[in-house]
Amino acid sequence: MKKDIHPKYYPSAKVRCACGNTFTVGSTKEYMEVEICSQCHPFYTGKEKIIDKMGRVEKFKKRMEKAKKSK
Repeated sequence: MKKDIHPKYYPSAKVRCACGNTFTVGSTKEYMEVEICSQCHPFYTGKEKIIDKMGRVEKFKKRMEKAKKSK
Protein backbone atom coordinates (compact mmCIF):
# COMPACT_ATOMS: atom_id res chain seq x y z
CA MET A 1 0.00 0.00 0.00
CA LYS A 2 1.11 3.53 -0.67
CA LYS A 3 1.88 5.66 2.36
CA ASP A 4 -0.13 8.73 3.36
CA ILE A 5 -3.10 8.16 0.99
CA HIS A 6 -5.33 5.90 3.11
CA PRO A 7 -7.62 7.14 5.91
CA LYS A 8 -6.79 6.25 9.48
CA TYR A 9 -8.19 2.84 10.48
CA TYR A 10 -9.74 2.30 13.91
CA PRO A 11 -9.74 -1.44 14.73
CA SER A 12 -12.11 -0.97 17.66
CA ALA A 13 -14.52 1.76 16.54
CA LYS A 14 -17.58 2.14 18.76
CA VAL A 15 -21.07 1.83 17.29
CA ARG A 16 -24.19 2.92 19.18
CA CYS A 17 -27.69 1.96 18.03
CA ALA A 18 -30.90 3.92 18.67
CA CYS A 19 -32.14 0.96 20.77
CA GLY A 20 -29.21 1.47 23.18
CA ASN A 21 -27.06 -1.45 22.03
CA THR A 22 -23.33 -0.73 21.65
CA PHE A 23 -20.65 -2.80 19.96
CA THR A 24 -17.24 -2.41 18.32
CA VAL A 25 -16.19 -2.91 14.71
CA GLY A 26 -13.23 -2.00 12.53
CA SER A 27 -13.85 1.22 10.62
CA THR A 28 -12.35 4.42 9.28
CA LYS A 29 -14.58 6.36 11.68
CA GLU A 30 -13.88 6.33 15.41
CA TYR A 31 -17.55 6.55 16.48
CA MET A 32 -20.83 5.84 14.64
CA GLU A 33 -24.52 6.04 15.47
CA VAL A 34 -26.98 3.78 13.65
CA GLU A 35 -30.77 3.57 13.67
CA ILE A 36 -31.10 -0.21 13.61
CA CYS A 37 -28.87 -3.17 14.51
CA SER A 38 -29.13 -6.94 14.85
CA GLN A 39 -30.51 -6.57 18.39
CA CYS A 40 -33.58 -4.58 17.28
CA HIS A 41 -34.06 -5.51 13.59
CA PRO A 42 -37.31 -7.51 13.11
CA PHE A 43 -35.59 -10.13 10.92
CA TYR A 44 -33.10 -11.04 13.64
CA THR A 45 -35.48 -10.73 16.60
CA GLY A 46 -38.21 -12.88 14.99
CA LYS A 47 -40.86 -10.20 15.42
CA GLU A 48 -41.57 -9.66 11.73
CA LYS A 49 -44.91 -8.14 10.86
CA ILE A 50 -46.59 -8.96 7.60
CA ILE A 51 -48.13 -5.72 6.40
CA ASP A 52 -49.30 -6.94 3.00
CA LYS A 53 -52.42 -9.04 3.65
CA MET A 54 -53.16 -9.68 -0.03
CA GLY A 55 -50.30 -10.98 -2.16
CA ARG A 56 -49.04 -9.43 -5.39
CA VAL A 57 -50.56 -12.12 -7.58
CA GLU A 58 -54.02 -11.64 -6.09
CA LYS A 59 -53.77 -7.87 -6.53
CA PHE A 60 -52.71 -8.31 -10.16
CA LYS A 61 -55.57 -10.69 -10.90
CA LYS A 62 -58.05 -8.31 -9.28
CA ARG A 63 -56.78 -5.41 -11.42
CA MET A 64 -56.98 -7.54 -14.57
CA GLU A 65 -60.58 -8.53 -13.82
CA LYS A 66 -61.50 -4.91 -13.20
CA ALA A 67 -59.85 -3.89 -16.50
CA LYS A 68 -61.77 -6.57 -18.43
CA LYS A 69 -65.10 -5.47 -16.93
CA SER A 70 -64.51 -1.82 -17.81
CA LYS A 71 -63.94 -2.63 -21.53
